[in-house]
Amino acid sequence: MDLMGDGARLLNTRQNHEQRGAAGDIDMSTSDTDPMSATTPGTTPTDVPGTASVLLPAPRPSDALPEPAGTGASGTGTGTVHEIGGLGDFSDEDGLALREEAEIEARHRHAADLGDPFAMTALGTLLLRRGDLDGAEPYLRAAVTHGERAAANNLALLLHQRGHTDEAAEWWRTAAVAGSAPAAHALGRHYRERGDEPAAEYWLRQAAETGHTLGAYALADLLDHRREEAGAERWFRAAAEHGHREAAYRLARICADRGQSHEAEQWYRQAAARRHRRAALRLGTLLEERGETAEAGRWYLTAAKDGEARAACALAFLLRDAGDIDQAATWWRRAAQAGDGQAANALGALHAQEGETQTAERWYRTALEAGDINGAYNLGLLCAGGSRNAQAEQWYRKAAYAGHREAANALAVLLLQRGDAMGAEPWFSKAAEAGSIDAAFNLGILHAGREEADAARAWYERAAAAGHAEAALQVAIALQHDGDHHGAERHLRCAAGGGSAEAAFRLGALLERRQRERTGDGEEAAGPAAGLSVDEDDAATGSVEAGEWYERAARQGHRRAQVRLGMRAAKRGDVVDAAHWYRQAAEAGSRNGAFNLGLLLAREGAEPEAALWWTRAADAGHGRAALRMALLAARHGDLTEAQRWCARAVACGPAEVAERAARLTAAVKHELTA
Repeated sequence: MDLMGDGARLLNTRQNHEQRGAAGDIDMSTSDTDPMSATTPGTTPTDVPGTASVLLPAPRPSDALPEPAGTGASGTGTGTVHEIGGLGDFSDEDGLALREEAEIEARHRHAADLGDPFAMTALGTLLLRRGDLDGAEPYLRAAVTHGERAAANNLALLLHQRGHTDEAAEWWRTAAVAGSAPAAHALGRHYRERGDEPAAEYWLRQAAETGHTLGAYALADLLDHRREEAGAERWFRAAAEHGHREAAYRLARICADRGQSHEAEQWYRQAAARRHRRAALRLGTLLEERGETAEAGRWYLTAAKDGEARAACALAFLLRDAGDIDQAATWWRRAAQAGDGQAANALGALHAQEGETQTAERWYRTALEAGDINGAYNLGLLCAGGSRNAQAEQWYRKAAYAGHREAANALAVLLLQRGDAMGAEPWFSKAAEAGSIDAAFNLGILHAGREEADAARAWYERAAAAGHAEAALQVAIALQHDGDHHGAERHLRCAAGGGSAEAAFRLGALLERRQRERTGDGEEAAGPAAGLSVDEDDAATGSVEAGEWYERAARQGHRRAQVRLGMRAAKRGDVVDAAHWYRQAAEAGSRNGAFNLGLLLAREGAEPEAALWWTRAADAGHGRAALRMALLAARHGDLTEAQRWCARAVACGPAEVAERAARLTAAVKHELTA
């Protein structure tokens, strides 16, 4: 179903009525009291009380109208409405309404033909409402010769519809001077369209001060255009209090801009309840922001059904978040077909996730054609994902030149990957200055690679301040290097909270070291914090919080954190938990994990399996594991193999391991030569 369907056309009709131009309002009165001054805005002429049809008294039985010509002696025609042909095709209710209208028209026509100016006005108004300009004009002209104010207003409206604007303005002036608020409103709009704002303000103020709602709105709109905020707000409020939905919407915007969110919400609600689709959209947005998604969805749905594409798009995002992808896609499609670029991008992303790249590309292009530059960026991502780097660069450039900061960052990354650091740096800078925290972080990496530590740290700090986890980690490392452990802890917490496994591990190590210092549990081994090897003799104590951070890092696959958790479990005698974490680390390639798992298995009597893990660790450069293999080979009498592992242990170190391996080598040689 096309989004811009009947519902949208209905809404446009209402909006046009509220914001009508110099065409003005039909003056429905035939007396000096203008009933339009008490009407609510947004009503059609048929909603206005005091129409000509009810100002004349109902005919008494003795007031039978003359028999129309052609009725003859058959008695079939008495001039009553029920004999008018063509009513048989309508329902009883419709037929009754038509008969009543025809009877009223016949009475007005009879009285008008007898010279009654009130009837002339009423009949001319009725015909004007019906669109019979030729039929209405002579009656209205005849009525104005008798000084009928309403007739003057309505004649002006008729002339305006015919394109005779100057003569229409004269009759509006005549009616306005006589006190017609609708005429003053129409005359004010006429002058505004002509560019005569002083005259427009004068007549619109005349209408507004008599309580004419449309006049109050038009005056507010004029004052708002002239930046006279106080006056504009006063008259928007006056119109809104009488139910004018556009005035309520604009008053809500004023309140929202001032931070008066509660009052803004009330006016949005009033406008939205009268089917103002932009008010419904903003009310939905306000409710969604504070977590009231159910009610937000209802207002989005109301606005979407009335043709607001942005509301359809917002509704689709709510549906997606609720897991209803099919319905989300339906509303995105409607919004995209109505020209909403964000919806087209969302559809593109949806198809891209399903691997439907051609369909995704079509929707991204649709978004771009709708003026959403995100379409170009997403096309770049799509091409880059398909290794079409040349095309990706073209789309990134298009989006970057249009000011898309993430496209500028992506372009810089692409240039850097192909070795063009000079070309990448300006785009990183452009993106970072535009607020891309990824670009700021990447500039830090770029300067760090050039050993420009101060510049790198400045960009890292900028990205970290904006919440970039990896940048916060780099700042923390620099602070630790400077000895500022409190500052380092603060940044590590930010980074770890942002999902950095390395930061979580380092935070655990920092807290554990602090705990050891407080308890006097000796110096912490340098290994874990410095990234060096650790063995079973390392003390693995610390606070509960340190263990929690280690576990968070370990569950993210951080190998050193897994080894540290294994050590803590082994220290408390939990062999099963220790083996679990050592094995995870070892299988992920950690030589410390493999070595410690071998120790655990050896203690449990599984020496053959322990040898397998020590071999893996030794091959990866773990000196202690090589020394263990040398001792194992010597114990089994394989002195040549023992000598080979000793050489490996000496080469891998560290110093104390190399020293022990050298002594074992000498002993093996002695045995071999004995």
